[in-house]
Amino acid sequence: MRAWPGGIPAGEVLRLIRELRAEARAERPLLVLGPRELRSVVKRELTRDGVESAVREEGEMEGAAGIVYILLGEPGADDLDVLRRAERARVPVVALLIEPPGARLADPPYVLAEHVVRVGGGASLPVEELVRALAKALGEKATPLAARLPALREPVVDELIRRAARRTALLGAAAVVPGSEVPVLALAQVRLLLRIADAYGFELDRKRLPEAVGAIASGLGVRSLGRAALGLVPVAGWLARGGIAYAGTRAVGEAARRYFSARAPVTRTVASRSLFPR
Repeated sequence: MRAWPGGIPAGEVLRLIRELRAEARAERPLLVLGPRELRSVVKRELTRDGVESAVREEGEMEGAAGIVYILLGEPGADDLDVLRRAERARVPVVALLIEPPGARLADPPYVLAEHVVRVGGGASLPVEELVRALAKALGEKATPLAARLPALREPVVDELIRRAARRTALLGAAAVVPGSEVPVLALAQVRLLLRIADAYGFELDRKRLPEAVGAIASGLGVRSLGRAALGLVPVAGWLARGGIAYAGTRAVGEAARRYFSARAPVTRTVASRSLFPR
């Protein structure tokens, strides 16, 4: 099978492109559930400057990208039923827990502690904390939503870079033969680049991807991705290789962020395709 520069199998790159295209077409919404009087407030903040249909106040959770569940105090039986069903359906949930003044409630069941956003009685909606929690809960799958909801975009890109850097650090540290892991690192960095492009509303096909890869790699002073990490230091110890892979992948991610954000970010609407470059 043909390989890209850096030893990346072409088939893997095409698979990533198809995966992103299918997710973009699915247009899976974010559900906001809980007390009716508060749903519209949360939806308004999440859809600011974005696509209103990307956030819904009702619908089947099985077709949702994720759920923001609003809790007024301790969860009741109905709340627990919804959270339980979401866990069984493997739909990520962020709980917006509104606490009574001066109270500190326990984390609600079926929701990870890092996905619980607390709001003190009378306090305003912590939008930044909410979108960061959503980025963590949804992971890579958040990029189609970020393309439609600018409020999510930067937190999602932050989370993509953080996760990819940690993953490549482990790959770098685990390599037995220095340099042998460069194709794997390069593929991880291409995946990161594709996801960041998707978060900004752009679709890269196999003809346009090499242009973006080349521009970002040359901007980092290397000839191909992967060399931004371990290829430059083939004799480094395992700990150093892990740290260099981490730093190299973060550099690739930040360069990709600058590259796409500077090229007229778009807000993707239903059934639209914004091939890069526009």
